[in-house]
Amino acid sequence: MTLTDRPGRAAGPAAPYDELIQPERVHGSLYTSPEIFRDELEQIFYRCWVYVGHVSEIAEPNDYVRKNIGPQDVIMTRGHDGQVHLLLNRCAHRGNLVCEADRGNSSSFRCPYHGWTYRNNGDMLGYPFPQGYGGRGRLNLGLGRVPRVGVYQGFVFGSFAEDGPSLHEHLGEAKGEIDRLVRLSPEGEVQLTAGFLKHRARANWKLLVENETDGYHPQFVHASIFSVAESGIGALYGEKSTAVTRNLGNGHSENDLRPEFRRLATPLGWFGTTERKMPNYVAAMKDRYGDAAQEILIEGAPHVMVFPNLFIAEIQLFQIQPLAADLTVQHVTAVQLKGAPEMNARMVQQCIGSVGPAGMLLADDTEMYERNQVGVAELRPEWLDIRRGVQREQVDERGLTIGGATDETGMRGFWQHYKHLMTKGRAR
Repeated sequence: MTLTDRPGRAAGPAAPYDELIQPERVHGSLYTSPEIFRDELEQIFYRCWVYVGHVSEIAEPNDYVRKNIGPQDVIMTRGHDGQVHLLLNRCAHRGNLVCEADRGNSSSFRCPYHGWTYRNNGDMLGYPFPQGYGGRGRLNLGLGRVPRVGVYQGFVFGSFAEDGPSLHEHLGEAKGEIDRLVRLSPEGEVQLTAGFLKHRARANWKLLVENETDGYHPQFVHASIFSVAESGIGALYGEKSTAVTRNLGNGHSENDLRPEFRRLATPLGWFGTTERKMPNYVAAMKDRYGDAAQEILIEGAPHVMVFPNLFIAEIQLFQIQPLAADLTVQHVTAVQLKGAPEMNARMVQQCIGSVGPAGMLLADDTEMYERNQVGVAELRPEWLDIRRGVQREQVDERGLTIGGATDETGMRGFWQHYKHLMTKGRAR
């Protein structure tokens, strides 16, 4: 392949993904091409199930919050009947935004341009001076809607596709990891009520997704904070670790640290604390789960990437929003467990310390994302290597592919699914 015919540099809707994505390497243009980025929006973000928000963000009837599906501005609402709706923030008349506030409570939205008004389920309520439209009946023009809305364990997903795989089919094995998170609540519910931070990265969204379950980088990129905090986290991502990287299918992946936590057998050790320091939480968990509470407290929270844009990192949640081939925003919040005020306070503190404005972990990662983005634009080498651990992969008892703690098993799973979506139904 010569530099003059590099695939993806001038790629259109039919970019040669079979050539660009190979079993042990991917082409650099996948991260830099605006044409490929537009293709991704159409084939992934506007067709697949995409994480949008959580029901706790719209807890009461008529609550609303502005969210996103890629660059699309979406209003997530709860109707008076309790139903969750995903509406596009665009007046059906002249395209003005109908909602300017980030969140609130309202049974309707009114466009500030010409006063067209809509119910919070998207239906039209009315418009001024109806005589201009003949004065008879009412125009059948409502807000745009995301056609399919699905909720799993309070997590709200949307799909612009009228039909396709169900949400349960899309989530597949990732459902179990979401269940693990919810199970940490004495009341069996997660809440996202701590507020969000927005972090802008001058990098392609896939660099962020790849990084989220990459166990090869923590001991190097985060060495300084692990040293200062005297944390044992770094040891979880090493060649001697019993933790595994797992391809969950459908582009989902996880760093399963449970083998290490089971070996250490210390309840709440995954959270860096002890039962003695969290007596009320431990008591509430035992009341809820009985003998099973011990195992739950030892195994802790998941570290899972749910394709294409939801990352649950034990104590915090990331929503990845692609805006351009070289621009991504991460919306980050601390996980809150219903009925666990002791845990919640510490989760917020730790979240601030790791991904807050002066936090250590995300600052390290963002530096790497942006350095990668600059690097992949260089002419040589053209390819990025993703072969680490391929020779030692195994199949676990669930039939899922696993690798070592530092292997790129999850990354290969992501690209396999990505390739399937980008070529599905197209002439090869």
